[in-house]
Amino acid sequence: MDTTCMATILFLLLLCHPYLSTADVIYRPVEHFTVNCGSDINFSVDGRNWTGDSNTKFLSESKDSVAAPAQIQSTTQGPYTYARLSYSQFTYSFPVTTQGPFFLRLFFYSTSYQMFDRSKAYFSVQAGPYTLLQHFNASLYADTDDDPGHHDTLFREYCIYLQHGESLNITFTPTTTDSYAFINGIEIVSMPSYLYYSNPNYTVLDDFIGLPQLVGQMNQVYIITNNVSLETKHRLNVGGAQISPSQDTGMLRAWDTDDKYLITDSGTSVDFIKKTNLSFVKTPNYTAPDQVYRTVRNIGLNPFKNLTWQFPVYSGFFYLLRLHFCQLNPEVQDPGNQIFYIFIQKLMAEGGADILMWSDNQKGVPVVKDYAVYIPGNREKVYLSLEMHPHPKSFIQDAQLNAIELFKINDTTGSLAEPNPDPLPKTLDKQIPEQKSSGTTRPLIAAIAGAVFGVVLLSFIVVFFITKCKQNVVVYKNQKDGTSRGGGSSSSLPTNLCRHFSIAEIRAATNNFDKLFVIGAGGFGDVYKGYIDDGSTPVAIKRLKPGSQQGLNEFMNEIEMLSKLRHVHLVSLIGYCYESNEMILVYDLMDRGTLRDHLYGTDNPPLSWNQRLQICIGAARGLHYLHTGAKQMIIHRDVKSTNILLDEKWVAKVSDFGLSRIGPMGSLMTHVSTQVKGSIGYLDPEYYKRQRLTEKSDVYSYGVVLLEVLCGRQPLLRMVEKPQVSLVDWAKHWYEKGSLGDIVDPALKGQIAPHCLRKFGEVALSCLLEDGTQRPSMNDVVGVLEFVLRLQLQNSANVNAVLESGGDYEDSSTEDMFSSTHTSVHASDYSNSSGFNSTTYGSKASDRLISELVFSEIKDPKGR
Repeated sequence: MDTTCMATILFLLLLCHPYLSTADVIYRPVEHFTVNCGSDINFSVDGRNWTGDSNTKFLSESKDSVAAPAQIQSTTQGPYTYARLSYSQFTYSFPVTTQGPFFLRLFFYSTSYQMFDRSKAYFSVQAGPYTLLQHFNASLYADTDDDPGHHDTLFREYCIYLQHGESLNITFTPTTTDSYAFINGIEIVSMPSYLYYSNPNYTVLDDFIGLPQLVGQMNQVYIITNNVSLETKHRLNVGGAQISPSQDTGMLRAWDTDDKYLITDSGTSVDFIKKTNLSFVKTPNYTAPDQVYRTVRNIGLNPFKNLTWQFPVYSGFFYLLRLHFCQLNPEVQDPGNQIFYIFIQKLMAEGGADILMWSDNQKGVPVVKDYAVYIPGNREKVYLSLEMHPHPKSFIQDAQLNAIELFKINDTTGSLAEPNPDPLPKTLDKQIPEQKSSGTTRPLIAAIAGAVFGVVLLSFIVVFFITKCKQNVVVYKNQKDGTSRGGGSSSSLPTNLCRHFSIAEIRAATNNFDKLFVIGAGGFGDVYKGYIDDGSTPVAIKRLKPGSQQGLNEFMNEIEMLSKLRHVHLVSLIGYCYESNEMILVYDLMDRGTLRDHLYGTDNPPLSWNQRLQICIGAARGLHYLHTGAKQMIIHRDVKSTNILLDEKWVAKVSDFGLSRIGPMGSLMTHVSTQVKGSIGYLDPEYYKRQRLTEKSDVYSYGVVLLEVLCGRQPLLRMVEKPQVSLVDWAKHWYEKGSLGDIVDPALKGQIAPHCLRKFGEVALSCLLEDGTQRPSMNDVVGVLEFVLRLQLQNSANVNAVLESGGDYEDSSTEDMFSSTHTSVHASDYSNSSGFNSTTYGSKASDRLISELVFSEIKDPKGR
């Protein structure tokens, strides 16, 4: 048989069996349209051949639409030089000849075009029966985009299924008579039939397993039918570099990096480019580029042993999450060597993920796993979480991932639309006058007289300023030494510690202290959401109110303390303003508010138990850093749930350092003698009685916070029966009865594994011991809470049925950690095995794992 014949046979085999290839042959779209809207220019860039819409018949309904160039040229390559704009509805129509799914991509450049002001572009986009965008304003998205590389360019990608011979009509409709619609570029690319859409003709078990698994519903699948549309929210090459559309497998998809979404530490990105050939026997070779499967992210030396990503999405939709895996690690030799958990939205999606088992014990075989999850809500911006934790039975305690794709699925009305971001405040003049100008023209003589008077006045001001500066040096020194008790206006603040804002900048940032910008209030005063640096940076601005109990000393103290501290679990101070009788502090914005805002007395949805544990761990780490991580021990002195703030990703940060003090210095000092300050309900009784402050006073206050988190109630309630007034006393009473589970927040019903509740109760009540020396250190508290979280994650697959039924809890892998014999634990008997007394909370011999290792600093007060 000659060479030509052999080549022909091989080519036919590859056509018949594409899974035999090694990604050398990529997908070639049957249909591909690229339109450079508003232009008659054709050009090529990044694998695309753009055609000006004036050279086509795609613009089927245009009425009064116009073509115009951008007033400011974009530096981003693509169809961003011209736009099609109209105050009336206009439509593009694309005659497709094949049946199947298509990518629909829209390109926008948010700028002004001749007589079209960028801020007035409000419009909707309809594609067939689907609403892609509604009342969309590109300028609001561009102004709030935190990616400087986009330069006001916006990109939206959708998946739509079209029937044979059906035209795809894309209609742009202005929202009002004063607004207009525009578009810079449109791309339509056909894709393989079952790349993201489900095959309705599955006949074997493997086909069924390949369908998206519905997270939180055991053994239920979610079929992506051809009557739904998808919007691409994120497509990430995990642990690898960006992949441009021209480097994709033929469908011109862009793959971004995952760095901005990963919230945990991870190992160094691994590149297996020369290790093993890829073999596409489980998924088609066009599923993702080769380099996606050759770069991987794993846990590495992360001490908390997990990988966690959080993705910004909007509630009220189902989401399709696709995870890409490929086992190329030479240390993994057999199935079972590396097993890990996968959690999506704190719900277990995989209890034993084993990449090598999924690939039939073959290295270099790409595998994809699809999951569907519903995010309840009413179009609020939220975060979808993805977590991976090593399985305790895994030989290699690690997890890994190659790529992530996340899609939003249209709602029941066929809509994918989301609300626009909140507008940034208008930038005010740098100096906002107290009164409006009269607008009259002053005579020349008056102007000259005014100028002379101004020079004289300026001279007096200069002399006065020099004199006051000399006085302020002494005042500031006295304040640092603790000798000043005044709150006068003659104090000076060290500008080298953090940024100084003028009152004009603060007024501009808050629209002159507009009440609409108030996001919180406390003993200090109101807290505003503001925008600095020409509206590019959102911040929290805390303004001292007249008559506040916190005065200049606390204001100075907060600046001195926070400006020297930097930690992921401490709120960051950006700067301050101290002029015009105003004392103002500017912080990083914490979008989620305070911890208390999500525990009780709120309309916010209740936090899950896993969320509460992670928040508690974060706050504990922040306090541990204060006690041991800075040059000198810092005692917070006002730990409470309103001083634990949550950012947009639910990361906890300790705040409000106005009452903080430097702790005892030197080996001979055991405490600081000082006036008692703090918040009622959280005060350490030992500190209150003896006025001796130690870091264990923070530990006590933090123990109260743990009970708040567990029970969902305030530390003190006035209008209740006496036994319930104090949360601490109430919890101790139920703990001694062995029924701590009876006072758990009802919103947590069915979420807490019994062993986890017992250990959580033990650490909380250990923090509340009367004798401060017997309380654990914050380092110990962190260790126990991390242990509780690991237990919870391991038990989450079995907890719901146990807690709701009150039946026996059986889990040998967890039980082994606590006792040598297997016992049954009921929901109402969480704490039966742990009697409460003043010195210990664990009476079982099997609890030595906690008492000897995690509470080591109780036995050795000097610490580790």
